[in-house]
Amino acid sequence: MKKIISTKKAPAPLGPYNQAVLHGGTLYISGQIAINSETGKLVLDTIENETAQVMHNLSAILHEAGFSFENVIKSSIFISNMDDFAKINTVYGSFFNDETAPARETVQVARLPKDVNVEISMIAAK
Repeated sequence: MKKIISTKKAPAPLGPYNQAVLHGGTLYISGQIAINSETGKLVLDTIENETAQVMHNLSAILHEAGFSFENVIKSSIFISNMDDFAKINTVYGSFFNDETAPARETVQVARLPKDVNVEISMIAAK
């Protein structure tokens, strides 16, 4: 049976989906972009701040489900410009340690929702 996970500490979905779904001990988190849930505004001043906001949104969803970044087993990162990879990677990497870092792919895409520069989804398990 699936359980819908939702928190006001992360932005509300932009369409017909949920922030996350918990099923059989596995948490599937929808792609998050850099919307500040307190202000409703996008954080786009720098790619580092944008990525940090995305990670904070993911953290809020993980926490709501009783998980942490240590439980993340897979991440998918979608970026609009591969030239930003190193900066995104530095911020993203600061949320993990080498021993518990998940599997991951990073893909450059033509366009992302609201014309953001980075979107990240995750799968976590206990």
